[in-house]
Amino acid sequence: MRRPVRDHEDSARRINRRALFMGGCMAATMAVLAGRMRYLGIDQSDTFSLLAEQNRVNIQLLPPARGLIVDRNGKLIAGNEQTYRVVITREGAGDVNLVLNRLSHLIPLTEGDMARVLKDIDRNASFVPIPVADRVTWEEFSRVSLNAPALPGVTPDVGLSRLYPRDTDFAHVVGYVGPVSEKDLAEIENPDPVLNIPKFQIGKIGVEKWEEDVLRGSAGNRKIEVNHVGRIMRELDRTEGKSGADLTLTLDADVQNFLQVRLGDQSAACIVMDVQNGDIIGAVSAPSFNPNLFVRGISNANYSALMEDDHRPLANKVVQGTYPPGSTFKVVTALSALANGQIDVDTTVYCPGYLDFRGRKFHCWKSGGHGKVDLARALAESCDVFFYDVAQRVGIDKIADMGKTMGLGQRHDLPMSAISEGNLPTKEWKQQRYKQDWRIGDTINASIGQGYVLASPLQLAVMTARVATGRQVVPRLIKAVDGIEVPAAEALPLGLETSHLDSVRSGMTQVVNGQHGTSYAARIDNDAMRMAGKSGTSQVRNISAAERETGVVTNNDLPWKSRDHALFVAYAPADAPRYAVAVVVEHGGGGSSAAAPITRDALLRVMTGALPDPMDYPESQRARIDTMLKELRLRRPDGSQPPEIKA
Repeated sequence: MRRPVRDHEDSARRINRRALFMGGCMAATMAVLAGRMRYLGIDQSDTFSLLAEQNRVNIQLLPPARGLIVDRNGKLIAGNEQTYRVVITREGAGDVNLVLNRLSHLIPLTEGDMARVLKDIDRNASFVPIPVADRVTWEEFSRVSLNAPALPGVTPDVGLSRLYPRDTDFAHVVGYVGPVSEKDLAEIENPDPVLNIPKFQIGKIGVEKWEEDVLRGSAGNRKIEVNHVGRIMRELDRTEGKSGADLTLTLDADVQNFLQVRLGDQSAACIVMDVQNGDIIGAVSAPSFNPNLFVRGISNANYSALMEDDHRPLANKVVQGTYPPGSTFKVVTALSALANGQIDVDTTVYCPGYLDFRGRKFHCWKSGGHGKVDLARALAESCDVFFYDVAQRVGIDKIADMGKTMGLGQRHDLPMSAISEGNLPTKEWKQQRYKQDWRIGDTINASIGQGYVLASPLQLAVMTARVATGRQVVPRLIKAVDGIEVPAAEALPLGLETSHLDSVRSGMTQVVNGQHGTSYAARIDNDAMRMAGKSGTSQVRNISAAERETGVVTNNDLPWKSRDHALFVAYAPADAPRYAVAVVVEHGGGGSSAAAPITRDALLRVMTGALPDPMDYPESQRARIDTMLKELRLRRPDGSQPPEIKA
């Protein structure tokens, strides 16, 4: 049966609509594909060209700039210098041995250098840059840059390295930095990822170590795109790290320099404190060393020379060295006797030159004796027998208690390495340490700072500052962090009678300014700056009875290591104390002859703010002092500025 014409027309119209719809869809699809092809083929051609070269994105840590360390006046002590170096990444290099061999023709590389690089590469992730050579010259840096296409994975880099422009002056206090070691990482809980960067520098000793977290800062990072041979194609993103905080120390660079030169080649230590706030103005241990040698990698020869030196240049004698304080400890014995009511200012003791205790003689330094002496004279002329006598009345435990009150026998909290507690012996201490009972003879020896008593120059300076002020002066080394002042600890009263302190102060004033004082020759001939002090001489050998009969051998006739240690403590001005000083000269002989003159020079330097004036010395000494000061200027002018270093 034939279909109607209308049905054919309707069918044709439906087919045409479908065809048009399908054609439109196909056209739209083609348009989208064409657009996409244009986008991929033209707009994104660079991107896919890079991908075709097997590019990948690496994330690299950017070491932060280490914080600066400056003195109280803003003079640079520890800064950063720009250095050129060459690094390599394992994933970029491919055949590391081949690349290193090529590199060795451009810059000096020993077999040891190559072995070290290969070891570091094996220990780190493939994308971590491994330093191949540090502190390369500009010429070497340029050669590597020009030959970059033949050195896959190798990158010439610009970095920062620590620099100590004043070399030996601050070595013991500030310390130095060095590459992170496995031992360093083992000692740190949850180490910062930046510490895994090979050759990253951290503090090893001194302020650099104890303020590491403050000085280090935080790392940044950058995203880089590299091709299949390790060449950096472009930097995709960069986040700068945060520099470490800058530290301002209480030290004065010019005073520090003066003390370093003044001590010279002696094995000695000197510390200067502001008694009003505990600020350490100068702290020098001699001889010193150049910390820059450790930053750059000290040679075996140089390190051996430092280790074998009998003057121990690597030791910080200011805080690490502990010595029998000798007669400087008589200040503690006197205060303890006064505080416990065993003596008063008028108490006298007869000194025949020795104390006979149960048939054993404890000798005074003056063989003929001092005769009848009171406290002031006993301090001024350093009569041993007076203190032998009063110490027996007081007892060692109460003497030790007073020692702690005055700052001895304890570790003062400062950012320096190997700070010693010293030793204040007690009955209990000896029993625990030696399983022996305490004897009266032990007390007699301790009363004059011998026997088991040990103190560091830092502790002796604190003791002197507390005598001068009657307050619990606490030493301070960090003055400010990023310009924000670090508050000084409140110096609370010691709780001692003012009259007792005045009695001791009077005796210390006579030590230097009384004609019969042990250190009269070291006085300051200017009433406005005169000092009060106490000398000390600590024996390092026993003197036999036979030697006393024939005559004690003088220090000058003994080998250096058998000579007595020389000590002196002082504060000035005597009438209005501002500064305290403690000096120890190892095997220097007498405290009055070896240590007192250094103490005087240190006090004059810090009080006047310039080189001492010969007119402030006794007239008979001025010509010699003038010559000494001229020699100091020649050796290293006071306050001289080192070459300007970019921080």
